[in-house]
Amino acid sequence: MSFNQVLEALPAFTFEDRQLLLRRVIELDDPPLSEADETLVEARLAAHHSNPTSSLSLDALKAGLRSRRNAEMAGRRKS
Repeated sequence: MSFNQVLEALPAFTFEDRQLLLRRVIELDDPPLSEADETLVEARLAAHHSNPTSSLSLDALKAGLRSRRNAEMAGRRKS
């Protein structure tokens, strides 16, 4: 299958097929995860899907990290 044929076929792929395709493309440049790591990732993803409110938004994560860094910097200045 040529690259152009793959691009033309993409709209017909399911969401899961597109995710698998992306995962395989990434694995071409990086070594694949071990079976244990793959199982851990899948378990965490399933847990997130079952309770999406258990995670933080990127903005909340950044704000928390900034706050933590600022508190650490303030503590160093007092020392």
